[in-house]
Formats: sequence, C-alpha cells, structure tokens
Amino acid sequence: RFLPLLVDLDGWQGKKADGMTLEMTGSGMTTATRDYARGPAQAHASVMMGQAATGALAPIESGMNLQTSDGHMVTSTMHDMKVMKTYNNPQKSGALMVELGKEAVFSFSYNGISEDDAMALAEKFDWKAIQAAAQKK
Repeated sequence: RFLPLLVDLDGWQGKKADGMTLEMTGSGMTTATRDYARGPAQAHASVMMGQAATGALAPIESGMNLQTSDGHMVTSTMHDMKVMKTYNNPQKSGALMVELGKEAVFSFSYNGISEDDAMALAEKFDWKAIQAAAQKK
C-alpha cells in the first residue's frame, strides 16, 4: 500500500521501491523504502510502521532541539504534522522524520545536497496520503 506513494523525483534516478511486512505474536512491522541518486548525491525515502516506528518517534515527542556548529536536530511542525529535521554541515547530510501516527513514520534521509533542497524534495511526497495508508488495517 505504500510503494505507489514513494514517487519519482524529477532529475533523480529512483530505484525500484521495496517493502516488507513482518508479523509476530503481539507485534509486527511494515516497511517500504526507495533509494534515489543524482550524481554523487543520494536520498532515501521510507515508511515504517510498528514498534520500531514508535522508538524512532521518541525524539519528536520529546520536542528535542539541539544546535551546534556542525549541525542541528530540530523538532517542529510542517503541514500540520510533527517533524524532526537533522542536518550535519560538514557532511552535507541529514534527515527529515514525519510523524504519521503513534506507530508510523515517514523518513527522508539524504547526503550531498543542501537541507533546503532536501526539504523541497521531501515535500514532493504526499504525507497525508501516506498517513491515510498507514491508518488502514
């Protein structure tokens, strides 16, 4: 249900989207991922549901904010959704995590591009559609 939502990005070479669901007694996990490349720059989009997503959301829930000369980790809101943005200045790498629900997260990680360019790319994904797909059983 998530693979069609991992869209093509103009100017980037997108690999085939992949996903899996793991069912266990009392818990489970679903992931969908797609990798992108443009020259030396790389990006990785993923959706994660289950207990692993709950753990990944902890820093967003805590409202953590950290600024150093090498980068930052900032929690805020984008499109009425809680997010956490991280960026490493020397490596030109970072990630955006979007809370889709209590056990669901969309993540967009990248390297070799600016944070502004990465945010513009991350916004090409329909977060509300991904959130709606995450709520379906």
